[in-house]
Amino acid sequence: GAVPKGNATKEFIESLQLKPGQVVYKCPKCCSIKPDRAHHCSVCKRCIKKMDHHCPWVNNCVGENNQKFFVLFTMYIALISFHALLMAAFHFVFCFEEDWAKCSNFSPPTTVILLILLCFEGLLFLIFTAVMFGTQVHSICTDETGIEQLKKEERRWAKKSKWMNMKVVFGHPFSIAWLSPFAAPDHGKADLYQYIV
Repeated sequence: GAVPKGNATKEFIESLQLKPGQVVYKCPKCCSIKPDRAHHCSVCKRCIKKMDHHCPWVNNCVGENNQKFFVLFTMYIALISFHALLMAAFHFVFCFEEDWAKCSNFSPPTTVILLILLCFEGLLFLIFTAVMFGTQVHSICTDETGIEQLKKEERRWAKKSKWMNMKVVFGHPFSIAWLSPFAAPDHGKADLYQYIV
């Protein structure tokens, strides 16, 4: 969702053939034409359409074109963390029921300490990524980015249904591709912004 840098030249603005009274906003920091709902990222040094936040994990901004991938990233990390917790719990139960020599190559106290550390790490990542996943899904359903919520910006865009907001982010026809981090959102031929509920 990055806006091209330095496109706010006089020639480019004249080529837009604006109607009388139509206003174009220019970002003073990156000299770009600033679309509605775009915000300037001080880390990326550019304006991002529907910017939610700058994520140090992915070293990029979460915005209009990559929100689906960030949501899937947080969802899959939460699921993997939950899986690690289950595996550690099963291993712990297995160690108590079986002989410790069959259970691990380490001594029993070392194995217990390692399992406790793994449970702590898994729980920490599970909570953090589940909260991030929940806030992102809430942000999509309400069609309001994290920055817009923090700044309490007045809504100047059309209100859509939660399902339509999900389609805007994940793709127009609902499909199994919604769960794939390798499939770009397919918006079909429909203009998703025409559906107003």
